[in-house]
Amino acid sequence: MKDFNPNRYAVIEEKNPREIVMLRGLGCTWRRCRFCDYHLDSAGDQTANFALNQRQLEKVTGIHGRLEVINSGSFVDLDEQTVALIQQTCLKKNIRQAHFECHWRHRDEIADFRKRFAEHGIELKIKTGVETFNSLFRESYLDKGITADSPEEIAKYFDEVCLLQGIPGQTAESMDSDIQTGLKHFERVCVNIMQENDRPVKPDPKVIQIFSKELYPKYIHNCRVDILMENTAFGVGGVVTHAK
Repeated sequence: MKDFNPNRYAVIEEKNPREIVMLRGLGCTWRRCRFCDYHLDSAGDQTANFALNQRQLEKVTGIHGRLEVINSGSFVDLDEQTVALIQQTCLKKNIRQAHFECHWRHRDEIADFRKRFAEHGIELKIKTGVETFNSLFRESYLDKGITADSPEEIAKYFDEVCLLQGIPGQTAESMDSDIQTGLKHFERVCVNIMQENDRPVKPDPKVIQIFSKELYPKYIHNCRVDILMENTAFGVGGVVTHAK
């Protein structure tokens, strides 16, 4: 049996200051990515999920007027009570911009979700994990489940992208190309450095060293690029451990 008891609320002070909450839902419906165990932070009991999410949303103060909501999947995996409470929290705390996650397979549900919040004066920014814009590498090696080949098509639905770097097969040139492509087509880019977990894809220390030496200094001060050398760099998250 595994246990996951992460920190679920934090305030990000640098680069696009905002509050962030890590909520829990049914979990990612794709669950085939060869690098990701994030879906382990999920539960089928929606009543318990809402109770957990309510405790975290009560911590939101509205200090920066922006809120980022992450969960182990997409916004569609959150229960309706949680979504309603997020909306109420934004209104109560005068938050006018909220960020959510969404897998490519739920892209057709984004428009209605944006409209729902826009009716209350809340602008949504939707982020997706594209990992790399090399579609052959992404789908044959990472099994990401994105059917689009071009960044232009992905950008029709999403405002922000996450990239996965520090894995076998990547080079300084390929990683830089992905970041540049992300900056060209999206408002923000979040670079996640691969962390060890039980999935087949493992971090490559040599690639991480290349990133740290050549790309980190180049982008760390770019206000549109977040770099997470650790998956807890935003102040939320944790490590999946075996429960005693």
